[in-house]
Amino acid sequence: MAAEKIREGFPVFLHDGEVAVGAVRRVTPLTVYIENSGDFVVPAAAVHDVHFDKVILDSGKIGHDMRGAIARAHRSEDPDNSKSHKGEA
Repeated sequence: MAAEKIREGFPVFLHDGEVAVGAVRRVTPLTVYIENSGDFVVPAAAVHDVHFDKVILDSGKIGHDMRGAIARAHRSEDPDNSKSHKGEA
């Protein structure tokens, strides 16, 4: 299967079908923007697949700092994480 060329603006995922973790900011070197954390340079070996205008990364091949930034971005988007539901119907 031939992979698509990565282009600026493509959404980036750790697993196909899940929520995007960032977006391609630059192609060379591959730089991914993670919300509230900035840009991360991603090694080519971390690219698992590129299809349907999406970049799928191998989470085991990205840096610890980037994994932490992704986790923080997801926590900040989770409405259950930032407020209590006590007393709500």
